[in-house]
Amino acid sequence: MAKDVLREAGLHFDELNKLRVLDPEVTQQTTELKEECKDFVDKIGQFQKIVGGLIGLVDQLAKEAENEKMKAIGARNLLKSIAKQREAQQQQLQALIAEKKMQLERYRVEYEALCKVEAEQNEFIDQFIFQK
Repeated sequence: MAKDVLREAGLHFDELNKLRVLDPEVTQQTTELKEECKDFVDKIGQFQKIVGGLIGLVDQLAKEAENEKMKAIGARNLLKSIAKQREAQQQQLQALIAEKKMQLERYRVEYEALCKVEAEQNEFIDQFIFQK
């Protein structure tokens, strides 16, 4: 009966028969909740550590991917540059070929003219020799 009166007043006895303000069951639940919270906080800490490591790894991979991307862009630009250089060189060579063809044509015309002059001179010499 005395326990009921104390209980109604909000006072309780624990397992060691000490007078407590809180109900022993509430105290036990509070202790369990405290332990669960501690476990939860520990797990969150581990999770944050794992996530931090993952973020670091992803950042490192992103940097490496960016470096590779820059290398690829540089290689592509180099190939474009080489292609433009080859195109310019090809145009120069085609211009040189055209120039040499024109020079060859001039030489051919000059050769034909010289052959004609030679033939005329040979004919003149032959006529000169036969006239004497």
